[in-house]
Amino acid sequence: MSDVAPTSARNAVVAAALDLFVAQGFEATSVEQIAQAAGVSRSTFFRQFGGKDDVVFSDHDVLLAQLRTFLSDARRDPQENPWVAACAASVEVFRHFAAEPELARRRYAVVRQVPALREREIVTVFQYERLFDDYLREALPGLDPIDAVAFAAAVTAVHNHVLRRLLRGAEVPESVLTDAYDRLMHRFGVHPDGEDARSDDVVVATFPRSMPTAEIARRLRDAL
Repeated sequence: MSDVAPTSARNAVVAAALDLFVAQGFEATSVEQIAQAAGVSRSTFFRQFGGKDDVVFSDHDVLLAQLRTFLSDARRDPQENPWVAACAASVEVFRHFAAEPELARRRYAVVRQVPALREREIVTVFQYERLFDDYLREALPGLDPIDAVAFAAAVTAVHNHVLRRLLRGAEVPESVLTDAYDRLMHRFGVHPDGEDARSDDVVVATFPRSMPTAEIARRLRDAL
């Protein structure tokens, strides 16, 4: 996307567009009306967003780019735990929407009312899932693809569940999401604090059976 405006200016256009979508419907609202309400020219609108639906999803374009950088930096850090990094990246998305919950709630209300936007939302969610999946496979050579896609899908699903609670009007502190990720990593056997030994564990050091072999190799490599 070219000519990206500062966040405050972009949010002003997004807010104006959402107000119109709520008041008169998505299909009935024109780009000209949005530009006029936001105090920008039609050409400026198209440079910044491209189209009406792009206004609704503009935050995700920015967030996905930021997460690619975040995970790329984590990939280059040999001390970074890939499972923790994937969860931390998702927390960054939650923080973004929690910073302006009313704007996020208005956007959510519009998306729920327009089938085409709901379909694009599904595609957008998959982009996050694919980003986490690709990162885990790159960060953990030899990781079983099933483990990568399962964890990526779980991270995305947990995030969406918690975020929807916020979007539906509840007060949801960030700790709800981070605690959920702690439990998720324990369930997958990849929590950085390790797991309590059980009688059915495969003992190399003490690793639970649920831990992917690529993660066992990573931990042994770090320990040695």
